[in-house]
Amino acid sequence: MCIFAAAHDLAMPSTTMKNFLQHPIFSVLRDIAEASRTDCYVVGGYVRDKIMGRDFKNDIDIVVIGSGIDFAKQVGSRLNTKVTVYKNFGTAMLTYGSLQIEFVGARKESYRTDSRKPIVENGSLQDDQNRRDFTINAMALSLNKHNFGELLDPFNGLADIEHRIIRTPLNPRETFSDDPLRMMRAIRFATQLNFKIDIQAIRAIRDNTQRIAIISRERIIDELNKIILAPKPSIGFRYLFDTGLLHLVFPAMADLHGVEVIDGKGHKDNFYHTLEVLDNVAERSDDLWLRWAAIMHDIAKPATKRFDKRHGWTFHGHEDKGARMVPKLFAELRLPLNDKMKFVQKLVLLHLRPIVLAQDIVTDSAVRRLLFEAGDDIDSLMMLCHADVTTKNEYKKKKYRQNFELVKQKLKDVEERDQIRNWQPPVSGEDIMAAFGLKPGREVGIIKNAIREAILEGEIPNDREKAYQFMLEKGKELGLK
Repeated sequence: MCIFAAAHDLAMPSTTMKNFLQHPIFSVLRDIAEASRTDCYVVGGYVRDKIMGRDFKNDIDIVVIGSGIDFAKQVGSRLNTKVTVYKNFGTAMLTYGSLQIEFVGARKESYRTDSRKPIVENGSLQDDQNRRDFTINAMALSLNKHNFGELLDPFNGLADIEHRIIRTPLNPRETFSDDPLRMMRAIRFATQLNFKIDIQAIRAIRDNTQRIAIISRERIIDELNKIILAPKPSIGFRYLFDTGLLHLVFPAMADLHGVEVIDGKGHKDNFYHTLEVLDNVAERSDDLWLRWAAIMHDIAKPATKRFDKRHGWTFHGHEDKGARMVPKLFAELRLPLNDKMKFVQKLVLLHLRPIVLAQDIVTDSAVRRLLFEAGDDIDSLMMLCHADVTTKNEYKKKKYRQNFELVKQKLKDVEERDQIRNWQPPVSGEDIMAAFGLKPGREVGIIKNAIREAILEGEIPNDREKAYQFMLEKGKELGLK
């Protein structure tokens, strides 16, 4: 459903939207609400996504005027399903088919300056809608029999959907000061939905950036990952940079910004280049960690930037230094220090290699080395390198892309012939020790490395018999018997 058509058709707050409540669970909720004389409403993401014609993630939030836990227990008893109670939060949850339904009593909130955890009191539906983060999330659908399906939209969320605007129900300065995570959420929703953030909200974010310090790194990275996984992540990063939040939550990326000019020579702005590479990757892959590799691929350029009159600006070794920066940055951002981190680290280290191959005559030995070092990540590496070509010179872009196709074909040919991907030399360290009566030590390493280099350089085939013979000859050179 087109959101403009949906919003146009439902322009009045009193509009009923019974067609959005066709699932049998809503009839159950209505009947229980009537029997217990309790008012209840569907709120939040379900309402927003239904109006916009978006797929929702099978989670439904229900606000109850009274005890959400007691109401949930009644529903669970009717459906003969387990209810999980979170007493500290005053919420309860149950699963019904593929749906996860969360119940909470209507509440009003107040905040202390040193915490985003509110002081909670029982409240009305209006109180509950007041505390919502954005107008598009503050709409409610009645589940009560007398007005079943009526849309309650006190802050014109429907109009904001039509105009593609992110606004807060109340004063944005108070909203963002009370719960600073909402600044990240505003940017995340704007990125996911391709909406604009209201100018008053933008100003309020700028005024409250320092408040982000009270938010845990885990909550921040959760929102940042959702921005990165959006169809066009650069929207969010531009907002993060322009509001000053990026400088606080990910300063290494903010440091990429800017162009320095000496003797009339300037380098490209590596921040906006990185955003372009990230968007290019996002067009072709939903892999979060490949997108992180795009973000990190030039992260060491500020630290390696040099100028000399002969060559102009250089960033020699930024791929190596960047790879060494990855573990520290992952730790600071609370990203996982596991194989995901190693994947990003590998791609940062190798991201120039295919580009260099595309510029030069492609030799079999260079391709073997790239396959050996990239292993199963070669396809991701090639996708990153393809995305890294952001030149506005159409001739250069066409030339690079054509050469990349040649490199990709060469990779395929060499892999089919030599079986180098995830390759281990056909003669092991144990074979070397057994042949010469050696214990683990320097000589074993020398011979093993010599075999690997000989195969990668094409001096001998990737064959055990030939490699074993080469091992014997190398041993003789070292005086081994």
